[in-house]
Amino acid sequence: MTERLYNTNAYTAAFDARVLACTAHGDGFAIVLDRTAFFPEGGGQGGDRGRIGDVEVIDTVERGGEILHLTHTVLPVGEVLPCKIDFDLRYERMQCHSGEHIVSGLIHRLYGYNNVGFHLGDEEMTVDYDGVLDEDAQRAVELAANRAVFENLAIRAFFPTPAEAAALDYRSKLDITAGLRLVEIPGCDLCACCAPHVARTGEIGIIKLLDSIHYKGGVRIRMLCGLRALRDYQAKFAAARRVSAALSAKQSEIPAAVERLCGSLETAKRDAAALRRALGDRIAASLGEAAGDLCVFEPLLDVGAMRALAAAGAKKCGGVFAVFAGSDADGYNYVAASDAIDMRDYAKQLNHALGGRGGGNAQMICGSVTAPRSAIDAYFKKE
Repeated sequence: MTERLYNTNAYTAAFDARVLACTAHGDGFAIVLDRTAFFPEGGGQGGDRGRIGDVEVIDTVERGGEILHLTHTVLPVGEVLPCKIDFDLRYERMQCHSGEHIVSGLIHRLYGYNNVGFHLGDEEMTVDYDGVLDEDAQRAVELAANRAVFENLAIRAFFPTPAEAAALDYRSKLDITAGLRLVEIPGCDLCACCAPHVARTGEIGIIKLLDSIHYKGGVRIRMLCGLRALRDYQAKFAAARRVSAALSAKQSEIPAAVERLCGSLETAKRDAAALRRALGDRIAASLGEAAGDLCVFEPLLDVGAMRALAAAGAKKCGGVFAVFAGSDADGYNYVAASDAIDMRDYAKQLNHALGGRGGGNAQMICGSVTAPRSAIDAYFKKE
């Protein structure tokens, strides 16, 4: 049985260990050591990574009570090798996991909701609760959690006896009968947990609830703690600073500036649509009568203006009137109409000839083609 060093000291980053077994596992190998500080994947937290000798440990898992260190390279059984975990990764996970315990403990104490799902990845952490927390409740929990950080409370991980456990009120997703390990944060939480934690709440740093969604009748909260929360803030601050400069507004005034910009954009869109319709009307007015088909190219028209122009043009020709907008490089959108033929059948011919897709009703069709302008011109002249 492998001695689990992380149970007695979560800060052990380097140690020596003897290789007890090395077996094929997937595309690589599974290494069993006589002692390890590598925490295996469990409880929603990923397994530690690092090195055994010169060999990279890409993940750590537990199977059948055995801790497996996964590698791409074989290691000699019986040899004692220096081992080192990626402690930067471990510490960030410890900060996040301890912060989650505070948040989940407070939610359970204040609102009676349970943590029913937990995922701690390399980029973010999500926690699922079996009840709904509105924004005001989440802000209250976030504030209380950060106050617990400021108090720099001692975090204790221990293995109670069955008698001691029976007398304790603790959170647990599972009914653990053997090897129960509890993590205690005074005034905040007492929870069954197998993972490493920081020694004091002050090490967690900031606890930030980022956002939430309704999930399976409850709520899923996305949150970050410690160094990950700091990096998230730095990235958002840098983005806010760029937006502030682009809008010539103070960072605190960004929402109002964006609302003004959106209002101006909507006005500009309406003005542009009106100008496109006016352009389409001018083109329609300039068209002469034709017995056969007509085809025009106008890259400035949107679909609405193209439809209006096609409807007007169909009344001035005896065949099909088509308007195209686009370029040879990006392809062309089209709208075609006729008062003389069924356009549904015509759509199949046009799309086949010009590499197009689209359809419509008996009077009008719309779609796109990949053919160049020269081929489109030739098609309509032939028609």
